[in-house]
Amino acid sequence: MVYSPPLKDMRFVLQHIAGMEDIAQFPAYAHATPDVVEAVLEEAAKLAEEVWAPTNITGDTQTSTISGNEVKTPDGFKEAYTKFAEGGWNALVCSSEFGGQNLPWALGMAVNEMWQSANLALSLCPLLTQAAIEAIEKWGTEEHKKIYLEKIVSGVWTGTMQLTEPQAGTDLAAIRTTAKKTSDHYLLKGQKIFITYGEHGMVQNIIHLVLAHIDGLPDGNDGLGLFIVPKFLVNADGSLGKRNDVKAVSLEHKLGIHGSPTCVMMYGEGEGAVGYLVGEAGKGLRCMFTMMNNARIGVGLQGVALAERSYQQALGYARDRIQCFKLGDKSGKRVAIIEHADVRRMLLTMKATTEASRALAYYAGGMIDRMRQEKDPARAQLAASRVDLLTPLVKAWSTDLAVETASLGIQVHGGMGFIEETGAAQYYRDARILPIYEGTNGIQSNDLVFRKVLRDNGAEAKRFMEEMKTFLKNFAQKPSDDLDVIAGALTKSIAALEETTNWMLTNAKSNTEALAASAVPYLRIFSTVAGGYMLAKMAYAAHQSLFTDGDEADYYNAKLMTARFFAEALLPQVYGLMSPVMGGHRTVMQISNEQF
Repeated sequence: MVYSPPLKDMRFVLQHIAGMEDIAQFPAYAHATPDVVEAVLEEAAKLAEEVWAPTNITGDTQTSTISGNEVKTPDGFKEAYTKFAEGGWNALVCSSEFGGQNLPWALGMAVNEMWQSANLALSLCPLLTQAAIEAIEKWGTEEHKKIYLEKIVSGVWTGTMQLTEPQAGTDLAAIRTTAKKTSDHYLLKGQKIFITYGEHGMVQNIIHLVLAHIDGLPDGNDGLGLFIVPKFLVNADGSLGKRNDVKAVSLEHKLGIHGSPTCVMMYGEGEGAVGYLVGEAGKGLRCMFTMMNNARIGVGLQGVALAERSYQQALGYARDRIQCFKLGDKSGKRVAIIEHADVRRMLLTMKATTEASRALAYYAGGMIDRMRQEKDPARAQLAASRVDLLTPLVKAWSTDLAVETASLGIQVHGGMGFIEETGAAQYYRDARILPIYEGTNGIQSNDLVFRKVLRDNGAEAKRFMEEMKTFLKNFAQKPSDDLDVIAGALTKSIAALEETTNWMLTNAKSNTEALAASAVPYLRIFSTVAGGYMLAKMAYAAHQSLFTDGDEADYYNAKLMTARFFAEALLPQVYGLMSPVMGGHRTVMQISNEQF
């Protein structure tokens, strides 16, 4: 169960998909030179492999525990986090204004993948901390930034995102936690559930970002505010003051991510928890979505990370496990199961989908960099529109694939995969939360259809498809059997995506329930085509590289074969999904509640 960061693949994707060379041309990223990027990847790999990965099984078996109001994380978690923070890793992509290193988000995607593969449960702490940084940096006052950001960016303090309540779930308009104005702050009372790292002993202070209803404002979304609620109040000189009126009262017992403390938090058992409004009163949802969108891309990357970890373990097992004869071999020699056709099919499916989802996630990271650094407003807006479109794809598709890949990983192990000692089952259990949290994948699908495609009458979706078709014209310049097959399959799948997208636009006003019922298979079509496009880009780059770097011929040929497998074996799924999108919704809406 050793984890080895796939640095060669990461470099390849950063170069040919994210476009690191172009990103480094932005003045703010001038220090992201090739030697710096390489040093960052190498050092992150060491920490992930040697320090974080050994804590993964410990976290799964020990779990986090609570005694009174104190939460204890599994052995090794605090030490691993401390080395992470001391190494400046929490500050990697943060603004230099607050002590960050201001390196590109695309590079951050690769580094974060390593933490998440090494120990997903531990990596959740900096993931939510990054979301808190984003919210305070965008919506906080100058005083908020001065008091909190440097400590959070450094990793000396961590952050949380606190939205959900027992009666509310996804329906945030039903939130009952209240915030009442008093003097220069608010007092919060209420309960939050499913709070990742809401309490732990790894740092001095925890800065909670809490969504609450503001006393005196209307019920529903228009009455919400987002509040900074520190575990310990912060004095004017930056030192820690008294404990705030907020605490963890219990931990959830979960299917997976056992090492991560998922807390039930209680606010205001006394006078009330002191909180400071971030942004405007009544605009809490707007502020919250800054955190949510950041976390959604991060969760999609978690899907990539777990798929990679599961694939590595399945591949290692398949190479070592000797069982049966190779089909057609009369010698009587027993072979490793990697020689068996169905095992090879499963491994290649795991490899292809993991590489495709990684490329899509890094591509999104590159677009975030362009969105933030482009000086031309029109170009910046184009990048922002692409990030908006990609967010539900990265979150939903990558996490669905993580569950499927982890399941295949168990299957490759056979009966041993169902035994906890092999470790394969942990990836499946850990992966199962990913399609649920930070907005279920059904919500992501609705977001894609109603907020991304319909909002601009399909303009950005069509622009993305035109980009794919324009790229395919390059294939004709480099004739190759592999590239011909990839181009032909991708061309047909883009046509299928165009047809289903046009159906969505045509039915937008007359049949909205049909669109909602069709949203999940539509997102699967869109994501599969986008993933095929990513692999096609990598196949083209690999084909080009064969002429200039013969020493890596095996690697580049593997890229071509992986993309061809995806084109031949997985892209055809989109044709079967067209019918559920454009017709399968009928019975979904016609069957009565009593007939279920």
